[in-house]
Amino acid sequence: MRAAPDAAPDGAADSALDSAPGAGTVDADDEATHILCRLGEVLAERDMTLTELSARTGITVVNLSVLKNNRARAVRFSTLARICAALGTTPGDLLVHAPPEPTP
Repeated sequence: MRAAPDAAPDGAADSALDSAPGAGTVDADDEATHILCRLGEVLAERDMTLTELSARTGITVVNLSVLKNNRARAVRFSTLARICAALGTTPGDLLVHAPPEPTP
């Protein structure tokens, strides 16, 4: 995995999240991890929007959306820590391992 800078110089879409170019596709790496982000559910439980979370964390709405929609291939610990602090959660509340059900 490549090292990513803390923030993009222009402040636009920082590279805290590394989304795949084919964001809707599944490849071997995706099939091997089965890690899902529960950000949408946690936000709903707290009646909070991505925009509000973005304001509280300084993480762009675009990057939060990538996480929420399970398109992130990686997330920095610092990013995860800021989200957890703003939501009053732990990483285990946001990320779950969900292996696929075996096919008969």
